Amino acid sequence: MSKQHPVVAVTGSSGAGTTTVKTAFEHIFRRLEVTAAIVEGDSFHRFNRKEMAEAIGAAASRGENISHFGPEANLLCNLGKLFKTYGETGNGKRRYYVHNEIEAREHGVPAGEFTDWQDLPRDTDMLLYEGLHGAMVTDECDVARFADLLIGVVPIVNLEWIQKIHRDTQQRGYAETDVTRTILRRMEDYVNHITPQFSRTDINFQRVPTVDTSNPFIARDVPTPDESFVVIRFRDPAKFEVDFPYLLAMIDKSFVSRRNTIVVPGGKMLLAMELILMPILKRMVNASRTDTRLVA
Repeated sequence: MSKQHPVVAVTGSSGAGTTTVKTAFEHIFRRLEVTAAIVEGDSFHRFNRKEMAEAIGAAASRGENISHFGPEANLLCNLGKLFKTYGETGNGKRRYYVHNEIEAREHGVPAGEFTDWQDLPRDTDMLLYEGLHGAMVTDECDVARFADLLIGVVPIVNLEWIQKIHRDTQQRGYAETDVTRTILRRMEDYVNHITPQFSRTDINFQRVPTVDTSNPFIARDVPTPDESFVVIRFRDPAKFEVDFPYLLAMIDKSFVSRRNTIVVPGGKMLLAMELILMPILKRMVNASRTDTRLVA
């Protein structure tokens, strides 16, 4: 962990809604005049799209399974090294995974491929990671160890599946049967590698719908924010000086359900994130800038 070059990792599985947290961070960065190095988790996949399809087929022929959720399909030690290097020096390398033709035109690389590795922008205030494995720990690699703030985005699983099915079919052009098959193939890795991370995160945001999602594979609409609550759990409220009375006063219809948990209306999720994360990031940035002046 680093005072001078803090690392923030937002972790959630595919379709979980981690981009909402990313939006909250963008708002906070503007207010704090923070320049962040943004790293996308997909860039640390081991295989491009064609190679991944071949790896899946080879694993199936051996009676085995491989998915983007598991360590075999990802460069987890490289990710841990990036967190460590950035924390020590403020430097590192990133690349992009190109999902579709729009991104292909932006990066000049075919869809399903990676861009080349490039140096992170110079003179950034912190690193923000958003992806599958920000709090990952394996026998070979401890990614979570090098993050200063770990955030989990964890909708209940049926809602997560609905969001993934709608995103992949409507935005990425996949067939619904293929998306469902992917969900089933990933289940073992989801249980063994994705969910354990949320016991390591400092703060979890879990969206819980108030409408029927009992069969996510026939749902025609994603439940709206106003059709849900968000359960926010702090692993150690004292660590970040969480002011529960202030949050309850600022967020209408919120309530405390346990000593370390607050529940807010789904439509207030972005507001809650900004109220919670703003003072945490402000302290991190102030400590970083103070430490930089002392080093200089």
